[in-house]
Amino acid sequence: MAAKTPKRSTRVAKKGTPKPRPTVTASAKSRPGKPAKGVKLLSGGNPQIAKGYGDAPVQAYIAAMPGWKRDIGRRIDEIVSRTVPDVYKAVKWNSPFYGFEAEGGKGDWFLGVHCMTKYVKVAFFHGAALKPAPPGESKQKNVRYLDIHENDPFDEAQFTDWVKQASKLPLQRM
Repeated sequence: MAAKTPKRSTRVAKKGTPKPRPTVTASAKSRPGKPAKGVKLLSGGNPQIAKGYGDAPVQAYIAAMPGWKRDIGRRIDEIVSRTVPDVYKAVKWNSPFYGFEAEGGKGDWFLGVHCMTKYVKVAFFHGAALKPAPPGESKQKNVRYLDIHENDPFDEAQFTDWVKQASKLPLQRM
């Protein structure tokens, strides 16, 4: 009996074997607007930063954000730090989180940030309770998003108000 040869779909057969995507790395000195040397950008330009608690990993994430997104990251971090002076920070799942320290050095969170291809996504974990609620809906009933695109005006006063409100709501354990 002859060995069976696996069948390939016609689509795969026409295209052939997909080529692996290269890792995106760049030197900040040689390519302005790109992440620091050796930083891997994941899908959508989201920096791959090791999990860590405290300000240092969040600052490493912000420094690795590509192009205009880095400035937004700095503004978000500055507003949250100014509005909630005792805020606890971490990078988990390649995203900065802001909240309050919980038992064992972990945290409970009210806000997260993530780089997407064309925008920065800010997640308010209990954003449905904010007044007014941020515009982006989620599949999770309590979560609301603010998507910040490159040329969007950034309403710092509204964002600051949302941060203030969110920090007083129940927190999300993750």
